[in-house]
Amino acid sequence: MLAPPWIAVPPPGYGGIELVVGLLCEGLVDRGHDVILFAAPGSSSSARVREVLPACHPGQIGGAFYEVDHVSRVFAEVEQAAHGGQPFDVIHDHSGFSAVAMGDRIATPVVHTLHGPFTDEVARFYTEHADKTQLVAISETQRRLAPPPVPIAAVIHNPINVADWPLGRGDGGYLLWAGRFTEEKGPHRAIAAARAAATPLVLAGPVQPGQEDYFQTEIEPHVDGRCVRYVGETGGERKRRLFADARGLLMPIRWDEPFGMVMVEALACGTPVIAFPEGAAVEIVQDGLNGYLVDDEDAMAAAVARLARIKRPDCRTSVQERFDLDIIAAQYETIYQRAAATVTNMRISAPVVPVLSPEAQYGSL
Repeated sequence: MLAPPWIAVPPPGYGGIELVVGLLCEGLVDRGHDVILFAAPGSSSSARVREVLPACHPGQIGGAFYEVDHVSRVFAEVEQAAHGGQPFDVIHDHSGFSAVAMGDRIATPVVHTLHGPFTDEVARFYTEHADKTQLVAISETQRRLAPPPVPIAAVIHNPINVADWPLGRGDGGYLLWAGRFTEEKGPHRAIAAARAAATPLVLAGPVQPGQEDYFQTEIEPHVDGRCVRYVGETGGERKRRLFADARGLLMPIRWDEPFGMVMVEALACGTPVIAFPEGAAVEIVQDGLNGYLVDDEDAMAAAVARLARIKRPDCRTSVQERFDLDIIAAQYETIYQRAAATVTNMRISAPVVPVLSPEAQYGSL
């Protein structure tokens, strides 16, 4: 399992990919697999952990220098294991782009989970390199947005261990928004909807580099400690309690988000989700069963009054039946087996090429 080099697994606070990687390792080990997690320093797992680089690099997320260094070191160790007679069956990559671009340079098959959106540049990259790996989309929305030449081997949603999340009563009296403070994720729209619904709002999440201006101009002036509270980045028990006690989660996104773990986490706690019908929200939110899909802030505010109609156990069940860890781990097993079988078949059918001595190839000097 190849994690990104930026943050430890599991993440101490915000960190969607690292959270998914940690859960997958846990699920696969529970199913009897021998998993080695290549990850940033400070990582822990029921899998065997190999810390790759000397330090984490949370301030350089997406930087090619550290990603290439990270991936090349892992590929070298995988090749060394094969030469030593203990080859890996498959590499499951979550690191970004380097392992995909170099997927045909290593004998071990590579499965790559697509965690980000298909921008124009990303689409061109995968159009060029996608056939070097088995690509997994994390939602039907993401598969639909993939360029036609890009082969998607499967759609497998991100997992959650529902048992780790308490079924709450939603008696905290507040609405919740959680995520990164970017315009497309819509915390300013959540503020407008909560105010229109006359319901307190809690904002949770990190202000990452590059997001300071947006936070200072669009968010901070509304934070008064009563109607709007900002609690910073949360994790662990504090995060689970925050989700469980909320009346509902607001998800006013205006972009094709590939998944949206905060929605699944809220639903696991029995907290219904009110979302705009964008991206994978239309796959996660089942209108009238575990929340509501609405068109704008006014409709979102109106839906707050209908939250009492949603049964919190139904929210939890809607996640358990579709995204629970054991279900997702089993789906990945199928992809691993397919990738390994493809390489085995290629090796069996490949022509035998005689190995010539240097003298036979080039003549004596």
